[in-house]
Amino acid sequence: MDWAFDITIKNRTLLKSFLESSSLEALNKVPKGFNNNVIWNVAHTIVTQQLLVYKLSGLPMLLSDEMVDMYKKGTKPERDVSYAEVDLIKGLLFSTIEKTKEDYNSKIFETYNEYTVTTKSTLTNVDEAIDFNNFHEGIHLGYILALKKSL
Repeated sequence: MDWAFDITIKNRTLLKSFLESSSLEALNKVPKGFNNNVIWNVAHTIVTQQLLVYKLSGLPMLLSDEMVDMYKKGTKPERDVSYAEVDLIKGLLFSTIEKTKEDYNSKIFETYNEYTVTTKSTLTNVDEAIDFNNFHEGIHLGYILALKKSL
């Protein structure tokens, strides 16, 4: 599973670079023809990883309920985020994965509630959730690249 975590860290390093190289205005801008913005996509990847890995394993997530409610599937940006929120999101990019890796190696993921994702694949265990999460984050990396091109 080290390989899967390594892929996640590499993707999140790319996501962090978008946060650091974009103005707050650009992070918050929803371009014409899009439903969301760069910062929403980055935060959405953090929330989705926590839902897929922790919540479906019956464990407490490492995020606030407010953050989950703002960035879970089916949401869209309702307001601009502040510099402080960008910094929080930037920190969560890595702290959540480091903690997940630590918890995985400690074997705390004992149960898993099956979940069928939008691609119609059914996740049956935490290993599949971690692998699928990398696919999901790749989709959002591509979406961010399209957003950046249209800004």
